[in-house]
Amino acid sequence: QVQLVESGGGLVQPGGSLRLSCAASGSIRIIYDMGWYRQAPGKQREWVARVTNGGSTNYADSVKGRFTISRDDAKNTVNLQMNSLRPEDTAVYYCNADIRSANLQTNNYWGQGTQVTVSS
Repeated sequence: QVQLVESGGGLVQPGGSLRLSCAASGSIRIIYDMGWYRQAPGKQREWVARVTNGGSTNYADSVKGRFTISRDDAKNTVNLQMNSLRPEDTAVYYCNADIRSANLQTNNYWGQGTQVTVSS
């Protein structure tokens, strides 16, 4: 059984920073793309950033230049460094990954989400 567990959310003032982490655990053989999504109240879940297993990164226009995604394959983790936070960044942030497990099946997994609130 593969699991993704996020940590690092919280309350921060506008202009502040937060670092989210997501750890994958279980019978993992290969982790392919890893990414972050977010869902604000009353809105659909939206893609935020992605990092491939080759290290290439992509960002939504709304966070480009402010957020940085990184991964540590030795620890099976993906991080999201969020700087210059704005009230509109307030949302539940979800980790997502494509993982091939020990039984050689590849599936898409979601974490349980972590709340980020940007407010003064």
